[in-house]
Amino acid sequence: MSYLNANIPVQYSQIKREYLYDLKKHHGEVEDCIIFGITSLTGRAILFHAIMENGAVFYRLPISAFIQRGFQPETVPLQRLDELQLWNSFSYYPAITTWDILTASSGKYIGKDKKWYHGKYLFTVDWGHPDANILNSDHSEIPHEHKCAHIIALDNGNYAAQPNNRCIWDLPSFTVKDNIPDWKVQTNEWNVEDTGAWKTEDTDNFFYEIEEKK
Repeated sequence: MSYLNANIPVQYSQIKREYLYDLKKHHGEVEDCIIFGITSLTGRAILFHAIMENGAVFYRLPISAFIQRGFQPETVPLQRLDELQLWNSFSYYPAITTWDILTASSGKYIGKDKKWYHGKYLFTVDWGHPDANILNSDHSEIPHEHKCAHIIALDNGNYAAQPNNRCIWDLPSFTVKDNIPDWKVQTNEWNVEDTGAWKTEDTDNFFYEIEEKK
C-alpha cells in the first residue's frame, strides 16, 4: 500500500486542455496524454497524473479532466465530477488492484440522476490505514463507511470512479440474473480472536493443543 502516490495501469487518453490552464481558457480543446498515476488525499477526489506528447507532466487532476482516446470532445457528454466519482478518497494510503475476474468485463453504474451508465472495467482503488503509530482519523477501515472506487471507461467517452454498491458487472457465463440485490450494509468487524473461549497450551510444542476455557 502506497503513501500519497501510486502507480496505475497506464491509460492512453485525452486531456481537456482547459484543465492545463486552470479552467480559464482552451475550453473544448483536447490533446493526447498518458495517465500513469494517482494522488490520494483524504477528503479530496482521486487526483490523476498524466504525461503529454511534449514530455511535460501535469499532476493532480480529477477524473473529469480526461476523456478516452478516439472520442471527439463535442460528442462526449459533460458530466460533473461528482457524477463521475461518488466519494472522495478515504485516506492517504491507496492500494491499486486490477481484479482478473473483472478485467474483461463490461458493466454499468447507476448515477445520481438514477440513470445507468455502461462501460468497461479498468482497475480499482481501495484505501486503508497501514501504520498503527499514526492516528487513524479516516473512515477507510470502518465496515459501514468503507468504499472502494472501480475505475470505469464509460461507453460515452468519459471515465468514472464508482463503489461496489453502485455497480453491476457482466460475466456472461455466470451473471445470469437480472435483479438488483436488496442487501444491507455490512456493519460487523470480523475477528477470530475475541471470543475469550479458548487458549493454547503453555508449552514449546510445535503442534500445540487448543483448549476450551473453563
